[in-house]
Amino acid sequence: QLQFVESGGGSVQPGGSLRLSCVANGFLDDNSVGWFQQPPGKEREGVSCIRGSNDDTEYADSVKGRFTISRDNAQKTVFLQLNNVRAEDAGDYYCQIVSCSRLFEPGAGRFGDWGPGTQVTISS
Repeated sequence: QLQFVESGGGSVQPGGSLRLSCVANGFLDDNSVGWFQQPPGKEREGVSCIRGSNDDTEYADSVKGRFTISRDNAQKTVFLQLNNVRAEDAGDYYCQIVSCSRLFEPGAGRFGDWGPGTQVTISS
């Protein structure tokens, strides 16, 4: 089972940008990887996914047009570019093996242990 370490979070003003990284401890191969957001005091939910088979991407409606997911298999890394952030984007971000077709369903990220996450804070 792949394990992941997330990084790149920080404090950003509304409208600002951040680039999150998710580094795996092995090659991604054909695995699809999703990014999840856990707002303070709320449950973790899927926000984006990239398929291992063809690099097709999926986005939650709330982030569509603002976030971009990508991968670099040689670096064993999946990225999430956050642009034009809003207050609702705050929280801890995690990545995990997923089935992209089930990204927005409960338990979508239950393919392994969660990494430490990286925190995004929106500050005006």
